[in-house]
Amino acid sequence: MRERLVVIGGDAAGMSAASQARRLKDPDALEIVAFERGHHASYSACGIPYWVGGDVDGPDQLVARTPEEHRARQIDLRMRTEVTEIDVAGGRVRSRRLPDGQEVWTGYDKLVIATGARPVRPPLPGIDAPGVHGVQTLDDGQALLDTLRQTGGRRAVVVGAGYIGVEMAEALLRRDYQVTLLNRAPEPMTTLDPDMGELVHEAVTGLGVQLVDEAEVTEIRTDEQGRARAVVTSDAEYPADVVVLGIGVRPETALAEAAGLPLGDSGGLLTDQAMRVRGHSDIWAGGDCVEVLDLVAGRQRHVPLGTHANKQGQVIGTNVGGGYATFPGVVGTAVSKVCDLEIARTGLLEAQAREVGFQFVTVRVESTSRAGYFPGAASMTVKMLAERRTGRLLGTQIVGREGAGKRVDVAAVALTAGMTVEQMTALDLGYAPPFSPVWDPVLVAARKATRAVRADAAG
Repeated sequence: MRERLVVIGGDAAGMSAASQARRLKDPDALEIVAFERGHHASYSACGIPYWVGGDVDGPDQLVARTPEEHRARQIDLRMRTEVTEIDVAGGRVRSRRLPDGQEVWTGYDKLVIATGARPVRPPLPGIDAPGVHGVQTLDDGQALLDTLRQTGGRRAVVVGAGYIGVEMAEALLRRDYQVTLLNRAPEPMTTLDPDMGELVHEAVTGLGVQLVDEAEVTEIRTDEQGRARAVVTSDAEYPADVVVLGIGVRPETALAEAAGLPLGDSGGLLTDQAMRVRGHSDIWAGGDCVEVLDLVAGRQRHVPLGTHANKQGQVIGTNVGGGYATFPGVVGTAVSKVCDLEIARTGLLEAQAREVGFQFVTVRVESTSRAGYFPGAASMTVKMLAERRTGRLLGTQIVGREGAGKRVDVAAVALTAGMTVEQMTALDLGYAPPFSPVWDPVLVAARKATRAVRADAAG
């Protein structure tokens, strides 16, 4: 008998699941219906800052597969259609077409929830005023570009100094805006330890960005027409012709919660390793709406990244299609850049390690991306955390110029394998003067961490 798969969400996790399920089952065996409330499907939200900054010519370059291409593969993708209710007991979902408001119920044999995440938008006066923008979807990116083209002023305020905040600050600089970056924390990039965040602070301010740390935003002040004109903190007021919010995201799980599906501490859906929602044999979930197992900390976390979403979608599609696959967890790897400064981390920060009860040593080393005598050698700082006594690697952070960021992948593999820092020192990494010093910076940090673990044990 022909089954029906319903997918809620037409981006990375949802359409990866649908596409993989279609590869494994033909339309005579499996009907696939997918709902997407936006104007675009299967796109890279991570590319929006580079589109705004001019590195990418237009939104079409960020689309991996169009709705028409999905439909050509016998996936019934219904755009501008929002799912408003999941009836778990009845095995159906209610959807509403946004252009005309028409509502219908659609039954399912198998359900995939891939509703993504929603931007944090604190309930401040003026937060919804014209001229205040998030950057979560391609529609958001287009709206921001429209404002940039229409406004007569050149003053931008970015609220939040995480990945999106610093990337948007760079994008606006490249459009010749005067940029103020407001940050609640003592240093930017709270995905790094504060001492590594200081390096990002120096780089950002060196670009000409006015970076204000420990800034608590209290209001978006508007003009007579109701448009944003300034961002107010507890200490000052910063004039703005455009305001960009980069405060982070939360799992978009209102539908799932209303349906009684299990949520974790962060509000993300809880799944097993097959990405099946716990307690529900025919419902799967993936992407930014789920929590995942942190393999280093041993607990569930919300880690919204497109890499995970695509992998989880592949796992879901394989299982829905009759195969077998699992998503074992993550180690928390992320990389970003501010102009030529590369920023990377994997594993635990100091505060996270303490929170889960680890005792550890930390080391920092300064090195270069190439042999010191080779033209173009650029400096980088590597910080490493290792568990006391065992020497197990717990985390690595890297801040530096060209060639720094992707070195974090070596540490990510070591974390996944549960390696000690001493074992890392024997890794057979590639060497030639144009690519690395004789001792790669990550291995220099591992050597220093090994000595620190031994000294701690001897003391």
